[in-house]
Amino acid sequence: MGRPRRSSASLAVDNADAVTPQGKKRGRPSNSRPSSAASGELNGELTKKRKTDVDDTPLLLAFRHTRGSGHVLTVGQGDTGQLGLGEDVMEKTRPQVVGGIDSAVDVAAGGMHTAVLDSNGKVWTFGCNDEGSLGRPIEEEEDSFLPGEVTLPSKAVMICCGDSHTAALTQEGEVWAWGTFRDSSGPIGLTEAGQLQKSPLKVMPGVQVIKICSGSDHLVMLTRGGEIYTMGNAEQGQLGRIMEKFCHRGGRRGIETFLKPDQIHVKSKYGGFAEVWAGSYNTVAVAKSGEVLVCGLNNYNQLGVAEGLTFYMPVESRDLSGHSWGGIAIGQHHAIGQEKDGRVLALGRSEYGRLGLGEGTSDASKATEVNGVAGCTEVACGTAVSYAVTREGKLYSWGMGTNGQLGTGEEDDVWEPYLIASKQIKDRIVIAVSSGGQHTVMIAKDKVEGEVEKINVEKRPGVEVNNGLEANGKAIQAEPAVNGGAAEKMEEN
Repeated sequence: MGRPRRSSASLAVDNADAVTPQGKKRGRPSNSRPSSAASGELNGELTKKRKTDVDDTPLLLAFRHTRGSGHVLTVGQGDTGQLGLGEDVMEKTRPQVVGGIDSAVDVAAGGMHTAVLDSNGKVWTFGCNDEGSLGRPIEEEEDSFLPGEVTLPSKAVMICCGDSHTAALTQEGEVWAWGTFRDSSGPIGLTEAGQLQKSPLKVMPGVQVIKICSGSDHLVMLTRGGEIYTMGNAEQGQLGRIMEKFCHRGGRRGIETFLKPDQIHVKSKYGGFAEVWAGSYNTVAVAKSGEVLVCGLNNYNQLGVAEGLTFYMPVESRDLSGHSWGGIAIGQHHAIGQEKDGRVLALGRSEYGRLGLGEGTSDASKATEVNGVAGCTEVACGTAVSYAVTREGKLYSWGMGTNGQLGTGEEDDVWEPYLIASKQIKDRIVIAVSSGGQHTVMIAKDKVEGEVEKINVEKRPGVEVNNGLEANGKAIQAEPAVNGGAAEKMEEN
């Protein structure tokens, strides 16, 4: 079986990249339709139906972690500008600092583009924009190879990226998105069938959202009331609300069935949702009652369910429910989870070393602990690569080395966690990481002499759950951060 080359969307159909006369790859095929005329709000029945979800209590969300801010670094393939290092840099096998962005607090790697969030709540993007995923005007192709600011009406506190779309969550709990979703036949649009959205669009007016996350071609939103809404491609069951017979372009119901955000329904005994993560073709959620519910692709048991290739409606994963998760990341055919005690576990396909369980190991049908990395506070997955960040700010990588994403300086596969120690990060503390189709992006802050080299565990507003997740409310004050113990605080407006 050949190695995945482009992005995690290659499961169904791997369309050939467009090629310039010089032979360089420049973006995706030109089979997209005309873009939407302008930004605005997605109006309609959703606003009327969900008015009751609006709580009069002031809502002010904080950034998703309290680890501070730092420099943006990228590694891997950059033929469409996704490294943010200029048009002359096509690849990097060791992390390189991206200029033009001060004090980054979060990063998101898409299929062939990148989004960065800074400490002022501004969103920056770079990379492939042929389907609107940058959310800003691009007059010259060179403009997409360097960071540029996306115009949003308010301060953003969270970002996420898919193969061809990007989304931002503001401190008021509003979701803005741009780009398009794709299925096995090509682009399907963002909120209107066949229409690319090249500027930010508010997708769920009247509903207060506390978390967003993206798979390759779907967007997942957790509301203040503990509900989950999904939109995008449904072919692998990732939306958790579309019956199989309607999952290819909506059948007689039409694509609008996918593009209009709608709620995932589960039994009342679960009490709603407390946490959610999205993978390439999956959605994984923690119920308030503590169980982990999953939907989407399970062809290598990456969802921790013993039987079943695809789940179009949520089912309980007994294996995943047996753990207390701080985070879960899902690649094309594998998953990496971080327990709240800092342990890292892997399940799914083992090929190319993506599980980190050692060379010659077989696929893992149950969550299996990864040796050689402990005390972790964040995990991430690309198509066939994995990453873990420790509380000391060290970054480990493993998996397929073909695209240079692992930061080893080579293209060999890595079967066990590898400590990235290149000169650009050896004197810095890594605080966040995200991986896309062929590239990886991270944030690293400079070490301060005499500081305690430990970063804080994630803490953000959420909804109540029996395992003690932070309750709803105003923005929270962070615990003492790395920089000399000074506390960071999100100002209340």
